[in-house]
Amino acid sequence: MKPFFLFIGKIILVLLLTAFALDFIYTSVFAKSETRNKVENVINSKRQNYDVIILGTSRANNHFVSELFEKEGLKTFNYGMSGAHLFETSLLLKLMVERGWEIKNVIVETDLNLSNEKRDDGTFGRFMPFIHKSETITNHFKKEADFTELYYVPFYRYIQFDAKVGFRAWYKTLVNELTNSLANDGYYPLGFNPKANMKNNIESLVPLRNRYFEEIKQICKSSNINLIAVTTPMCSNVKGMEYFKKVKALYPEIKEYEHVVAGDQYFSSCGHLNDKGARLYTTKIIEDLFKK
Repeated sequence: MKPFFLFIGKIILVLLLTAFALDFIYTSVFAKSETRNKVENVINSKRQNYDVIILGTSRANNHFVSELFEKEGLKTFNYGMSGAHLFETSLLLKLMVERGWEIKNVIVETDLNLSNEKRDDGTFGRFMPFIHKSETITNHFKKEADFTELYYVPFYRYIQFDAKVGFRAWYKTLVNELTNSLANDGYYPLGFNPKANMKNNIESLVPLRNRYFEEIKQICKSSNINLIAVTTPMCSNVKGMEYFKKVKALYPEIKEYEHVVAGDQYFSSCGHLNDKGARLYTTKIIEDLFKK
């Protein structure tokens, strides 16, 4: 019986050593990357200086044209991330501040994303290689139900979030394969899709006194950043547009822009403007909020 337990012990030891080794190898590669995605770009960045930073979901990523801000002399980058919730948006801003970025204005898309306080696992996974590198990331994730295993079990986080930080992502990062994530100063333009579904139903959504939006407000206040919270356009055939009235009632400071682009020809899908629509929307934002 003793040789059997000794054999099992050796297997466990080998597995642990392998997990620690793989964890170190993966983390070392991701820790040096600045060009694969927006999370790595912020975490591995040097101190930056911006007039305008844009944060939010794909409805920020696809709607705010950085180039148009730049033409007005405003150094701008769009850090909107497809799939992100305010959980990740708040953390990204915390990391910018942690790294000493000087930011004059932060535009935050605050509309449909106010309806939940959950994490988005797709975006969440991109932070995993850095959970031991940044106390800010550690503290932000501490209340998550799976924090203990993600933080303490070697290599577990890379297995759990394989789609975002698994072998494929690790290899592409190792060989420095370029992506379009940081192109166009972060703005991702969409084309016109004649077959797109121009209907949506948001009747079930209820805006919350959102913990992570409250964090964003506090971060901006303490860091002397001008916070501009705005809604973004929806196509003409949406059920439940009363949602935006509830947003305004809950947060009167949020500026209403959900109706400023009219015509489905300006949309790539019901919730996302195409490039022409995004330029109309961004122009209106600049005229109203930066040309006073």
